[in-house]
Amino acid sequence: MDTLTAARAQMEVSLAFHMVFAALGIGMPLLMVVAEGLWLRTGSEHYRHLARKWGKATALTFAVGAVSGTALSFELGLLWPRFMAFAGGIVGPAFALEGYAFFVEAVFVGLYLYGWDRLAPRAHWWAGIPVALSGMASGVLVVAANAWMQNPVGFRVVDGRPMDVSPFAPFQSPAWLQMSIHSTLSCYVATGFAVAGVYAVGMLRGRRDAYHRSALGIALAVATAAAVLQPLSGDLSARHVARHQPAKLAAAEALFRTRAGAPLLVGGIPDARAETVRWGIEIPRGLSLLVAHRPDAAVMGLDRFAPADRPNVTVAHLAFQVMVGCGFALIGLGGGYWLARRRGQAEGAWLLRALAAGSPLGFLALEAGWIVTEVGRQPWIVQGVMRTRDGVTPVAGVPATFFGFALLYLLLGVALALLLRRLATGAPEPAPLAVPAPHAGGRRVA
Repeated sequence: MDTLTAARAQMEVSLAFHMVFAALGIGMPLLMVVAEGLWLRTGSEHYRHLARKWGKATALTFAVGAVSGTALSFELGLLWPRFMAFAGGIVGPAFALEGYAFFVEAVFVGLYLYGWDRLAPRAHWWAGIPVALSGMASGVLVVAANAWMQNPVGFRVVDGRPMDVSPFAPFQSPAWLQMSIHSTLSCYVATGFAVAGVYAVGMLRGRRDAYHRSALGIALAVATAAAVLQPLSGDLSARHVARHQPAKLAAAEALFRTRAGAPLLVGGIPDARAETVRWGIEIPRGLSLLVAHRPDAAVMGLDRFAPADRPNVTVAHLAFQVMVGCGFALIGLGGGYWLARRRGQAEGAWLLRALAAGSPLGFLALEAGWIVTEVGRQPWIVQGVMRTRDGVTPVAGVPATFFGFALLYLLLGVALALLLRRLATGAPEPAPLAVPAPHAGGRRVA
C-alpha cells in the first residue's frame, strides 16, 4: 500500500466513523428538546423520562464525537501537510468558528445534564435549545470547509500560493448552502429512523406503553419531516453540481457521453472501459429535466473530460443509487407509519418489523452520500486547484498509522454502541417531587 492510498484509506475510515458520531450529535439534541417541550406542555411524565434518557445519549455522542474529531484534526495536519499549507489559512476560520460552537455546546450540555433538579423546568428546557442549535451549527461550519474544497472561491493563486484571501472564503462558496441543508437533513433522517428502530424493537418485545409509543412518534415525526424535505434539497444539489461540478454529476449518473435530453438512470452497473451501463433502467429525458428543468437540455458527459480528470464512475454511481434508494425507502417507511397511525394500526407487528429493519438505512444513505461527494471530486483535493496526490505527505510509514487510527475508531464505535445499548435497556428514572402542570406556564408546582 503506497502513501497516497494509505492516507486516503485512513481518512475514509476516520470520516466514516466520525459521521455517525456527528450525525447522532446533531439529531439527538433535537429529539431531547422536543420530548421535554411535550413534558412542559402536557405534564405527562413519560416525556420527561425520554428527555432525560436522550439527554444522556446526547452527552455520550458529544464526548465520543469530540475524541474522533480531535483525531481527524491531527490526521489533516499529518497526512495532508501540503494541502494544509496551501488551504489552512482559508478554511481555518470555519474550523475556528466550529470550535466556538463546540464550546457553547459543551457548556449547555453540562447545564442540561446537571440542571434537572436545580433549574426551573422552563429554564431547563431553554438550556437544551443551545445544545441542539450549536450541534447543528458545528456541522454546518465544518461543511463550509468541505464546500470550499468542492467550489473554491475568495482567493487567487500567485506562484503556487493563495493570495488576496477573503476571510469569509469558505462561506462564499456556492456549494455551502445546498451542502449544509442536505447534510443537516441527512443527520435528522439518520438519527430519527435509528431511534425509531430501537423503540420499535422494544414494542415488538411487548413494551406497548406510553413511553415507547411516544418515543417512536417523536423520532418518526422528526425523521419523516426531514426525509420529505430531502428530495427538495437533492434537487437544489443536482442543479448546483450540474453547473459547478459536471464531472461529478456525469460520474454519479454514469453518463459517458454528452447528450441533449439525457435520461435518468436507475440502477445499473457501469463499465468504464466499454463506457456502457449494464442492467440499468433509463427514464427518458429525466436527467435533463432534473438538472435544468427542461426535458431537452444538454447534460455534459464524461467524454468532455480527460481520462485523468474523471472520477471513479463505478463507485460514484453505485453510491449515488444507494443514497437515493435508501432515501425513498425511508420516505415510504415514514409515510406508511403515519398512515397506519391514522387508521389505528401503528402497533402492527408488520410495521414495527419494517421500522426495525429499516432503521440503519438513514446512516447507509448518509455514508453513501458522502462517498458521492468525495469520490465525485477526485482526482482533486481542491476542485480545479490542487490534485489529491499533490496534497499528501511525502513521509513514509502512513500504512502503519492507517491501522492504528482504524483501531482507534473501531474502539470508539464499539464503546459508543455498548454505552448506548446499556442506556437503552435502563428503566425510566423515578419522577421528581415537583412536576409542572399544563396550566402552570412551566413554573414549579408544589
